Amino acid sequence: MKIFVPGDSAAKALGADDVADALAREAAARGLDVQLVRNGTRGMVWLEPLVEVDTPEGRIGYGNVTPDQVPDLLDGKLNGLGRVEDIDWFARQTRLTFARCGLINPLDMDDYGAHGGLVGLRRALGMTKAQIVQEVIDSGLRGRGGAGFPTGIKWKTVAEAEAPQKYIVCNADEGDSGTFADRMIIEGDPFQLIEGMAIAGLGVGATRGYVYLRSEYPDAIHILTQAVKIARQRGLLGADVLGSGRAFDMEVRTGAGAYVCGEETSLLNSLEGKRGTVRAKPPLPALQGFLGQPTVVNNVISLTTIPVIFERGAKHYADFGLGRSRGTVTLQIAGNVKRGGLFETAFGLTLGEVVNDIGGGTASGRPVKAVQVGGPLGAYMHIDQFHTPMGYEEFDSQGGLIGHAGLVVFDDTVDMLRMARFAMEFCAVESCGKCTPCRIGAVRGVETIDRIAQGDPDAIPLLTDLCETMKDGSLCALGGFTPFPVMSALRNFPDDFATFKEAAE
Repeated sequence: MKIFVPGDSAAKALGADDVADALAREAAARGLDVQLVRNGTRGMVWLEPLVEVDTPEGRIGYGNVTPDQVPDLLDGKLNGLGRVEDIDWFARQTRLTFARCGLINPLDMDDYGAHGGLVGLRRALGMTKAQIVQEVIDSGLRGRGGAGFPTGIKWKTVAEAEAPQKYIVCNADEGDSGTFADRMIIEGDPFQLIEGMAIAGLGVGATRGYVYLRSEYPDAIHILTQAVKIARQRGLLGADVLGSGRAFDMEVRTGAGAYVCGEETSLLNSLEGKRGTVRAKPPLPALQGFLGQPTVVNNVISLTTIPVIFERGAKHYADFGLGRSRGTVTLQIAGNVKRGGLFETAFGLTLGEVVNDIGGGTASGRPVKAVQVGGPLGAYMHIDQFHTPMGYEEFDSQGGLIGHAGLVVFDDTVDMLRMARFAMEFCAVESCGKCTPCRIGAVRGVETIDRIAQGDPDAIPLLTDLCETMKDGSLCALGGFTPFPVMSALRNFPDDFATFKEAAE
């Protein structure tokens, strides 16, 4: 008997370790030959711990399992959910990047290969650098970390740069509220990230790679570190990648918890052992990045999507999506929501479909009031904007941004003035301090919102002017994007800003 119990951090937080321990004890007491596999999560966090039992009919799922239910599970008396792949929430997805996550043993490289792993890398090894870069360009893949910049164009810039050494840096400093896709795939399918970075190295001529992983993810750090060691032992990394005679190696570096280090130049400074402050551009990291050398800095989801593109072809990937937003988006649904988790689908679903249909509305049962999309610097979307399709340009036209595709749902009890104040306070706390609009502007923003709360009608135009200054004058997105949540709250929820309503009248 083979039983799968997720070792994912979210599942463990909901009791998966206790369930795994109970299974091991009960199986031993009964003398049963049970193979216990700690897989990644299937993304249905609302069903965790989701235990799966391998049967001739497929893997049968059991949701929200507790240790005291283990005897009934082993006796076949526990009500199941049917085949996991047939659960409606899961079956409706287009799983490309997350196809293996939750399906395999994360640290079993043979299991990885048996489910399509390394096919993309082997194909890339038979291509020239120019062909590899062109494949990424043709796929239409854009950076999944927030900015949405075309990945292939960034690779082309690095590939064409002349330098004795080039680097691939993976930004795994996933600090946005309501986001967990990077962590999930590192914990559930780490070899996919390694494969993606190796392909990137082949494409641009880089032989060294680094993963900058946030210290708040101890399980992800452990799993990825072990995966890198295994990959090196099995010839996936090193001086002779899969016997090709081409070199690529990598290592994991742990960040110290600064939100601003999610910005690529701050990350590079931190990686070099310096204070994590933003660098002025130009020069771009693609030309002068890590240690002053040409560097590809890509997000985890961008890099883990690369093996999919090379396994199935650029056209296959580009056939999914909407407008200039090609492929799939890994929606992370969180906050006050009934069915939270990771849902991978082609770009194009509307925000309303994601929140009400997939997410099931609020967990509290109260009406949805606002949804923040794109982390703490994302806009608060009103229900009147629920018709907006999930796409980069489509969200931009509504004054929002997709960012890392995290969604945090709020019901009608939320005070949007307090949320606007939180955005400014967050910026003030997390600012690296290098530029005045962010360092001083955020502090003044908190003070100005407090004046609005006290009934000062002159404070609203002052806040608007301050947000414009921060947006136009900040060195990076921390100060530049803080106006998104502030002004969207002010614009979309005027009733929560009493003086704003009076001024409008």
